Amino acid sequence: MSVTKVSAPADYTLSCSLFSDTAFLRIQTKGRWCVQTADGERRVGDAALFFGPHSRCMPVTVTGSFASVAVALRAGACTAMQGPRVGDFVDRLVSTSAVSLPSEQFLAMLEPDAPSEVWLQHLEQAFRHRIESMNCPPPDPVTRSFEVISYRDPSMAVSDAARECGVDRRTLERVVNRDFGMPPKQVLRRARALDMASYLRGVADSDEADEIALRYYDESHLIHEFTELFGMSPSQFVKRPQPIMTLALESRQARRLEALNRLAPGQVRPWNDE
Repeated sequence: MSVTKVSAPADYTLSCSLFSDTAFLRIQTKGRWCVQTADGERRVGDAALFFGPHSRCMPVTVTGSFASVAVALRAGACTAMQGPRVGDFVDRLVSTSAVSLPSEQFLAMLEPDAPSEVWLQHLEQAFRHRIESMNCPPPDPVTRSFEVISYRDPSMAVSDAARECGVDRRTLERVVNRDFGMPPKQVLRRARALDMASYLRGVADSDEADEIALRYYDESHLIHEFTELFGMSPSQFVKRPQPIMTLALESRQARRLEALNRLAPGQVRPWNDE
């Protein structure tokens, strides 16, 4: 969970993008948002929204000051909580009310003058209550194992990933499509690109720099794949300011290192300690 608050002139428009490997609950207050989705352009103001995972970069602009609260829903969480089928929402957003999470209820939790920590506490309590009241099981062990593989070695062949997860390839395909919203190969390809983007934005462990680069056969492979997913070349990505994207990438890298037992919750992140 995270809170982003930005003060800006009423007529200032920030142009950026989002690229998330998980579904998200995002509560937007203040600001006028415009998001390019698979359903076309969406304009929203104060709203509680359910974002499906992304298959590629999602352009977004916001005008004026804004506050955004984000809750990442790990792969398998929606299935375990009897929520929406994430594959139906890839590159899309809807009101949380459309997925049985009342939008007004979430907006009411964010009292304008309350500290960010209070906002997060209210959201955590709401999700804990839902999990306990529905007696939700943990996510599928296959999903959790594949998530770790995508963080650790996104260049792994799908057949090898299935073997490591202890299932046949067909079962892995079924489980990953259900819980990630896309095939295993696409999940791994996206993870590889997100790690590279994190490195380019300076929010990755510098000790991994060579390993991240070697996941691509050569520079041509990197440029082709990165451009297809991000809509720009790596060099263009470095030159263009990406404040919202950078915050999202940093959050994902912290989550990734925690999943790999390389970073404890609350520990100083490697890129902040260099």
